[in-house]
Amino acid sequence: MTTTDIGLAAGGGTAGDEAATTEEAVGEGAARLLGILNDSSAAVLASIGYQTGLFDVMAGLPPASSEQIADAAGLHERYVREWLGGMVTARFVQYQPAGDTYRLDPALAPSVSGPGVDNLARTLQYITLMGEVAGRIAQKFRTGGGLGYEDYPDFLDIQAGDSASVHDASLVSAILPLAGCEDRLRAGIDVADIGCGAGHAVNLMAAAFPASRFTGYDFFEDAVQAGRAEARRLGLTNARFELLDAADLDIVEGVDLVTVFDAIHDQARPAKVLQNIHRALRPDGTFLMVDIKASSNLSDNIELPWGTFLYAISTFHCMSVSLAQGGEGLGTVWGVQLAESMVRAAGFRSVEVRELEEDPFNAYFVARK
Repeated sequence: MTTTDIGLAAGGGTAGDEAATTEEAVGEGAARLLGILNDSSAAVLASIGYQTGLFDVMAGLPPASSEQIADAAGLHERYVREWLGGMVTARFVQYQPAGDTYRLDPALAPSVSGPGVDNLARTLQYITLMGEVAGRIAQKFRTGGGLGYEDYPDFLDIQAGDSASVHDASLVSAILPLAGCEDRLRAGIDVADIGCGAGHAVNLMAAAFPASRFTGYDFFEDAVQAGRAEARRLGLTNARFELLDAADLDIVEGVDLVTVFDAIHDQARPAKVLQNIHRALRPDGTFLMVDIKASSNLSDNIELPWGTFLYAISTFHCMSVSLAQGGEGLGTVWGVQLAESMVRAAGFRSVEVRELEEDPFNAYFVARK
């Protein structure tokens, strides 16, 4: 009996076994990539389903033909039919060949239709946004720097819609109470929202607390204009918006509450912004910061269900817009640990990290001056 025979009899491996295992692993790797190709394509199609209203239309229809669906959505049938083919093969839509009819899978309907926080098809728009700038981002790998906000023409609308789904459902009822300022808000205080984006959060707070005064700050003019337009539509007299880089905020003990919703990690000089916020607050002031709930340690994020998305959107947007300004490029996944330490370093005497069941994506930092 040879050494090889002994090894086989004992269940030991051989070079041939290793080759077979390697070949199997290569096949599994290729299958995974094919799955990613299909899933990525499904994400783009699902984004179209959200943007065109097809998911909302189909959620309210019984099994229907492509003509009926297109007519109900006010769209061209040929495009709708091809889109339906992709959604059927992606298992979003059920198809009956006998009647040539389509039906949105009832199990998926809550995740792709409606205005609430459960509609993840809204978030899939970020996939198409990343695709639009992929070539330019690839170039930045070679040259350094980043893309400016003006390079993302759709980002403001996508982000506004995404955050509005959370704020409409929870801002007044669950998020603001974390700061413990409800009585003071009802009585009348000064509030600043840093990096306000399209300003929807500012206007929601202003409508809920008419005795208080709210100012939204953003350095992107389109965002400021959007906030002002909404305030006018709502007839709000206690909400205003200013075009300002938060790193240049020079208020000294002039506000009682500062809020920041998912904006610090985008800043070119986040430490400076946090120091400015501390300085702007009156002695009994409160800082409420909302940011991505992830770890500062990569190894802790490997099992995070949306971890890959966070690193991707950071690469394609959040880190890039900071680097474009010569900034630090903290990125989306700066993490709860680093975020808390930077808030403390800005001078806050206490920092508490909270969570909300209805918002698994974010951590809520409540800091006292």
